[in-house]
Amino acid sequence: MDNQITMVQKTVLISAAGREERQETLAIEVPYKIALNDKDIGTSMVLATALEEFGAGFLFGQGYVTKPGQVREVLVCPEGRISVHADVEEGAEPEEVIITSGCGGTGKISREMLEGAFDPLQECTISLHEVKRFIREVLKKSPLGPATHCVHGCGLWADGQLQGFYEDVGRHNAVDKVIGAILLGKIPARGAIYTTGRLTSDMVLKCARIGIPIVMSRTSPSSLGLAIARRAGVTLVAYARPDRLNVFNAPERIIC
Repeated sequence: MDNQITMVQKTVLISAAGREERQETLAIEVPYKIALNDKDIGTSMVLATALEEFGAGFLFGQGYVTKPGQVREVLVCPEGRISVHADVEEGAEPEEVIITSGCGGTGKISREMLEGAFDPLQECTISLHEVKRFIREVLKKSPLGPATHCVHGCGLWADGQLQGFYEDVGRHNAVDKVIGAILLGKIPARGAIYTTGRLTSDMVLKCARIGIPIVMSRTSPSSLGLAIARRAGVTLVAYARPDRLNVFNAPERIIC
């Protein structure tokens, strides 16, 4: 399996002016199986980029990996398999899994992850000037979005700069790649995360559990996403634009 991520498809545009042949760019969606310590956990449809980060982040969202430092090695096989080796209790599995609004195979979280107490967040603030830079850098980071209209982007900002950017056909997958980068020690957990996807319960939950205090989206939150932000003390920002933010919870971390 190669890691080509786009393909060109001929189409026919039909309008009142007649028919016109066109070429459109498509994002390539492929299945990858994720294994933990040689045991298969699940399969997800992904954009074949940042697969090491995705494997680690996927297992965090499922409740198998819980904190940075546990993941020792991630191997990506060309046959479509991501093998994660981590220091977790052998045979330990989430006691109960809840199916969420997620897509692409990542729409599952453990009940313990949903209902357990939250650890303190790594505190920080962000200025409106930084937010403007952050959002603009994320949106211009990759040509895939405007080329395919089929991917979500997600970035993490800390210490005055964009620390990491990931994208995928699924909004959950893009966030999982950021979380995986944190688990692998590639980027810090503090700071702010910005996603082009809506903030449903599991999106906010995963960010809160990894310790990110500011969660921002180009679009809307759900009621349970907001409830989780309030429980965890997360600053929840929706409809984020470079010059305007709608803050649903904990606005004190946004500095004018």
